[in-house]
Amino acid sequence: MRADHVFSRRGRLRKTLRFLFIVVLIACIFAVAGFLQFADRVATLKPPVNPQADAIVVLTGGSQRIDQAVELLRSGAGKKLLISGVHPATTGNQIRRNTQSSAKLFECCVDIGHDAIDTIGNANETARWIHENGYSRVLVVTNNYHMPRSLSELRRIDPETEFIAYPVVNSDLQSKNWLNDRMVLRVMVTEYVKTTFAWLRQATGIFSGTGLRTGASPEPAITEKHG
Repeated sequence: MRADHVFSRRGRLRKTLRFLFIVVLIACIFAVAGFLQFADRVATLKPPVNPQADAIVVLTGGSQRIDQAVELLRSGAGKKLLISGVHPATTGNQIRRNTQSSAKLFECCVDIGHDAIDTIGNANETARWIHENGYSRVLVVTNNYHMPRSLSELRRIDPETEFIAYPVVNSDLQSKNWLNDRMVLRVMVTEYVKTTFAWLRQATGIFSGTGLRTGASPEPAITEKHG
């Protein structure tokens, strides 16, 4: 093989590697910038003062979410409450006892959704409940870090309903250096990645199923009703 051919191939290889390095570097910069923007958005989320809506939905999965949603129901922030994504083995009576709520409150005003297995499922389960009951303004209760993805999925599936964020704040991201807290950092990074993939799915029109348990239909039909 001639020496000039060897040098030419090495030169092309160096250019390709340099190009790939620049692409990866730019992608990393955009990823870090996007994460910081996401973190700032989450950190500044605050619950509305004296919220009022037709109804309330709480997405299961984090501590304090259901307690906060039940308290909002008690205070009259909404007429009814949907607890979405409850495990099939968990009953309304168990949730009532865990939240120390009255049987009267649960019988009249709480519905339990057992079909959702992820955030997409929460959105489908919530949308069918909203349409079944004719609500137009709904409070969404979930953790602050989970709120951007939850609202994105809800508004994609049900653009006609007004969804109002009621974030549950377990960790004050504004007053503490959470970047040094490994647990909080891991949760934030994981949720940022999930949120990014959700936005990409929506931008490309690619959706990963209904997020409902096998055999469950996205059409109106909440599995367990109280009242």
